[in-house]
Amino acid sequence: MQAQLADFEVSEGIYSRARIEHANSVCLWRRANATTLLQKNLENAKAGLEVLVADLQFLLDQVTITQITIAHVYNWDVHQKRIRQAGAPAKYS
Repeated sequence: MQAQLADFEVSEGIYSRARIEHANSVCLWRRANATTLLQKNLENAKAGLEVLVADLQFLLDQVTITQITIAHVYNWDVHQKRIRQAGAPAKYS
């Protein structure tokens, strides 16, 4: 079995790297109140996911708006070229 490196969270935002050799499983003692800590981490992760989903939806809306704006500008340019080709004065509403 090849040795593997694993990163684990020591404290919020502080990570450490461990080298694992010849092990089928690894147990890491964190704290006596590990269940409470893990529950808090889960809740924070779920809240962060909600924020990320809302941000992603906002970005998708912005992409759609940008695509529509590009289409309008392109159509306006096509309209202007047709007017110039016809020799008529430019007018667009």
